[in-house]
Amino acid sequence: MDHVLGLRCVLCGAEYGADEVRYVCPKHGDEGILDVVYDYDRIRRRLTPQSLAADPNRTIWRYKPLLPVRAVSPLPPLTVGWTPLYPVERLREQLGLPHLWVKDDGRQPTASFKDRASAVGIVKAIELGAEVICAASSGNAASSLAGLSASVGLQNVIFVPETAPQAKVAQLLIFGATVILVRGTYDQAFDLSLEASRLYGWYSRSTAYNPYMSEGKKTAALEICEQLHWRPPTHILVAVGDGCIIGGLGKGLRDLLALGLIERFPRLIGVQAEGSRVLYEAWRSGTEEIAPVVPATLADSIAVGVPRDRIKALRAVRDTGGEFLTVTDEEILEAMRTLGRLAGIFAEPAGAAPLAGVLKMLREGRLHPEDRIVVVVTGNGLKDVSSAVKAAGAPHRVDPDVGELKRLVERLGLEKR
Repeated sequence: MDHVLGLRCVLCGAEYGADEVRYVCPKHGDEGILDVVYDYDRIRRRLTPQSLAADPNRTIWRYKPLLPVRAVSPLPPLTVGWTPLYPVERLREQLGLPHLWVKDDGRQPTASFKDRASAVGIVKAIELGAEVICAASSGNAASSLAGLSASVGLQNVIFVPETAPQAKVAQLLIFGATVILVRGTYDQAFDLSLEASRLYGWYSRSTAYNPYMSEGKKTAALEICEQLHWRPPTHILVAVGDGCIIGGLGKGLRDLLALGLIERFPRLIGVQAEGSRVLYEAWRSGTEEIAPVVPATLADSIAVGVPRDRIKALRAVRDTGGEFLTVTDEEILEAMRTLGRLAGIFAEPAGAAPLAGVLKMLREGRLHPEDRIVVVVTGNGLKDVSSAVKAAGAPHRVDPDVGELKRLVERLGLEKR
């Protein structure tokens, strides 16, 4: 990895060789989150708009010169990345936002954004010769790790809160993961997974604790800018729980700016559920300290009371002139319906939260027709069918009787015209 200079602590700035420490800065325990430092001069010679345009690889590995993996490392066979950036014409017209796009990461192999991080985590585990990889998750990171692990035959142990949606647990089981349901919150499952990693020597994929997860997640920012022909949007909205996704997007944008591939930052806007607004409060208070909460939201993927990647998340938002905002569960359900009915995109609650943020900003008069806006959908709605039913409402029921059918059709105003 001649393009990787090392790792830097986000708290104290201490620097380490890439092979010197595995997870965190030893000066701060589990809080010492590390950031990967690159040799941009070397990368600039390998990664150019011209080289990318000529590259037929449509996965995250098209950006391999900007990822912390060895040139000869074996890669998972599943197609991760290069998800569509839809121009959503009907949604644009309805909202009066002619430059709105939706990045649909529900199209990933296990139907969530988290496949980006898991793919990099799998490669790092293989490089280190690990026999077991583990993670804590509210659901999506777990299912992505299980699926990617299955594709390469790597044993994995997953810790999830027992409240995780059954669809996500079903994915874990079908992929052959060892699933441990924790009678507690996601934050408690996270702590237990770290203890297990230390106790048994399992390689940890857990968010923030493993510095390479941000590197996988940053690939969405690389794709967005390349898909927009290196003219970055003015706003990128994404749901935030632990903070690793938005921190990763910020890292990708910093990389692109350092390489001269973009000339300015988009504003990163982190959307939190009203019942899990920890980072919003820290941002509003101008601090990097948090006040933990017991999360209360139907958006399980962002139901986090102790955001582990808060430093990278808060700095990504502040460095890009962005902001955090909150939305209610009712606004999230509205956004799920809107995405489905005007764009044909089925998002889980957390995946729809960024559009709820757009709708809120529109109501407040804080978006304009000239704004170029990207909404990142982080997970497919099949991950949480019960919430989808809440958003969509009940179907119509009739007896197998033509007369009853006619009465329903007339009531709905669906007569043939």
